[in-house]
Amino acid sequence: MADHILTPSSAFMDWHPPATPKLAASARETLTMASFAAARGKEQALREAISAAYGAVLPKSAGRVEAGGIAFVWAGPDQWLAITEHEGARDLEAELKEKLTGIASVVDQSDSRVVVRISGSRARSVLAKGVPIDLHPRAFAPGSVAITHASHVGIILWQVDDAPTYEAAMFRSYADSFAHWLFEAAAEYVSAQP
Repeated sequence: MADHILTPSSAFMDWHPPATPKLAASARETLTMASFAAARGKEQALREAISAAYGAVLPKSAGRVEAGGIAFVWAGPDQWLAITEHEGARDLEAELKEKLTGIASVVDQSDSRVVVRISGSRARSVLAKGVPIDLHPRAFAPGSVAITHASHVGIILWQVDDAPTYEAAMFRSYADSFAHWLFEAAAEYVSAQP
């Protein structure tokens, strides 16, 4: 019987991101992610547990906070996505299950979702070509989150900073479709570079 060894591979088959002074895109493939949702009647206990463990105040509506090196992204009523680097074999699913036993369900998302970072002064213009929400700084600023789509791909989108830097999380099986759309939307800004 042959030994079968599973090795990690990129979710992106054809990743050729734009990299210009005004626009950059990168696949964040070294993350550990877990989604968690409060058990019925345990919302306050969940909030208190996260605050005690990480110093984070979970957003009650569409928002993103960061504390203790972990980003907590609102993903629906009483649901969040926790994201951090997978350094030192860190496993957010195991970590959160230990801290949230009896008050929340926790599901690993590390291998089922991918995150793409889009940044630079042209990032907003590129995203506006396929994301049907108002990305103007008055409407969508650092810490803002939207559950939306980019072209036809369902995403959770959040803004990290004023650069602006955005991140989009999507199911892994849609990574190439998202990349194809993103690179097409960015083409005019890449070809316009000196």
